[in-house]
Amino acid sequence: MTAEPGLSRGLDGVVIGRSSLSQVDGENGTLVYRGFDIHELVPGTPYESVVHLLLYDELPGADPSPEVVRELAARRTLPPITERVLADLPPTLPPLEAMRTILSSLGDGGYGYPPTRAQGFDLIARLPIAFARFVRHRQGLPPVPIDPERGQVETYLHQMFGEPIDGERVRALEGYFDLLADHGMNASTLALCVAISTESDLISAATAALGVLKGPRHGGAPSRVTEMLDRIGATERAAPWIEERMARKEILYGFGHRVYKVDDPRSELLHGLAKRVAAPSRLALAETVEREALAAFRRHRPSARIYPNVEFYGAVLLEAVGLPPDCFTPTFAIARTAGWAAHALEQTRENRVMRPDVLYDGPPAGRVWPRARSGR
Repeated sequence: MTAEPGLSRGLDGVVIGRSSLSQVDGENGTLVYRGFDIHELVPGTPYESVVHLLLYDELPGADPSPEVVRELAARRTLPPITERVLADLPPTLPPLEAMRTILSSLGDGGYGYPPTRAQGFDLIARLPIAFARFVRHRQGLPPVPIDPERGQVETYLHQMFGEPIDGERVRALEGYFDLLADHGMNASTLALCVAISTESDLISAATAALGVLKGPRHGGAPSRVTEMLDRIGATERAAPWIEERMARKEILYGFGHRVYKVDDPRSELLHGLAKRVAAPSRLALAETVEREALAAFRRHRPSARIYPNVEFYGAVLLEAVGLPPDCFTPTFAIARTAGWAAHALEQTRENRVMRPDVLYDGPPAGRVWPRARSGR
């Protein structure tokens, strides 16, 4: 595609503002939250403490953050309108579609501009509760009473499964939540910031972000990784399956990233977390697919810089934790609510309506409308 002066398809290289939240360095393969390399935080940092770092711009006094634990625990009740929406949602509705409706219902008219930290806590606390209730609703199961002694990630799993949760599964998912909490000005965060720039409210902005996250080129691919692994089925089938797909120039889900031109640090850490919870045979299959896919890329596209992205081992981890594949992207969104809330607050500090231009390539001005067609 020929470059045109002043035109940046996909907004490549366009800088729209400043942020102190997270730094994504695709050339060196690093992700930093407010000065902390992600390897410093994962594994081991409670999600509440990462939320504290993003929303308060300071370290918590203890792990997990007492302030965030208190705020989230106080906000896990749902507005009456959301309760009614949940009761009326068809159980056959795809979970991501249900989440979009649920999220929109959280905007009960009490949100406005500018967004506040308290509203951010509402979003972070309520969305996982509401979504977990839908998952149980579609199974014909009643809601699970909320246990205030459980942390954010354990609460999410407990609300969904209603049974004691293995600590290793909680720790693995907590690492996932930490890694997905924020990632610079990605597509869904951009959508959120565009909405906030117009002085819209946080729930409307988050709903816009969720609609963008749905796309398989952003957050909608984890379940497709699981489908891919299921189709391959065995390690000995990985090489021929990948070769056939590459020959047809089809996408290998879970590989490649718009920014990272070296290993995605989140993928590396998710691989380590997946080793703790995944079935050995499933992990071996994923590792074989990774190895064979990278070899195939070197043969077919030697100049391409393609590596596993966050969704490859993320899918292996989410599956091992026990989540159904159609709940993978909603879980991604739940983890990302911390970053969405933090970006919404940051956007208001130097707010300006985002209104980019396009290069018009239609007919020149001067055309005349054939008035006789109107019959007047």
